[in-house]
Amino acid sequence: MDIKPRQLEIIEAAGQLMTEDGIAGLTTKRLAERMHFTEAALYRHFKSKEEILVTMLHHLASNIDERLASVAEAHPEPVERVRAMFDSQFTYFQKNPQYLMAIFATGMLEASQGIDAGIERIMVVKRRHLIAAIKDGQHSGAFTKQFPAETLSHIIMGTFRLHMLRWRMSGRTFDVLRKGRPLVQAVLTLIKSR
Repeated sequence: MDIKPRQLEIIEAAGQLMTEDGIAGLTTKRLAERMHFTEAALYRHFKSKEEILVTMLHHLASNIDERLASVAEAHPEPVERVRAMFDSQFTYFQKNPQYLMAIFATGMLEASQGIDAGIERIMVVKRRHLIAAIKDGQHSGAFTKQFPAETLSHIIMGTFRLHMLRWRMSGRTFDVLRKGRPLVQAVLTLIKSR
C-alpha cells in the first residue's frame, strides 16, 4: 500500500487522538481540527475513519516486516533472534502506542472486513518471521521438535498479544519491554529442546 506523505501525517494525528482518548476519541471532526483543515479536506485523503484505521494497520504491517527482516539479518542464532524480535516489538509499541490502539480497534467498532484484514495481515507477517526463527531453532536443535513450528508460533504470539492487551488496559502504566522480557524468556524455556 502506497501511503502519501500527507496521508502519513493524517494517520499519525489520528494515532495521537487515539492515544490520548482511545478509539472513541478519533472522530473525523477532531482529526480535521488537529490537522488544521476542514472535514471536506480530510475526505480528499481518506473516505472514512475506517479507511484511516485500515491504512494505519497496513503501514504497521510493512513496518513490522521491515523491522523483523532486519532483526533476522542481525541475529542468525534462533534463540537470540526470537528475543530480539520481541524486544523490537515491545520497543516499537512503547514508542508508538497508537498502532496498538488500532490493532485493538477490532470489536470496538462495527464489524469491518477492512480492519479485520489489516489485523490479519499483521499476524501473517509476524507469524512468517517467527515460524522461520522457530524452524531454524528446530533444525539447529535449540527448539523442541515435539510440536510443529506453526503450533509453537501460535503459543508465542498469544503470549505477546495478552501482554500487549494488559499493557493497553492498564493505561500503559508499566514498562512493556521490562515486563515482557521475562515472558519471552519463559516461552523460550518452554520451547527449548530438552
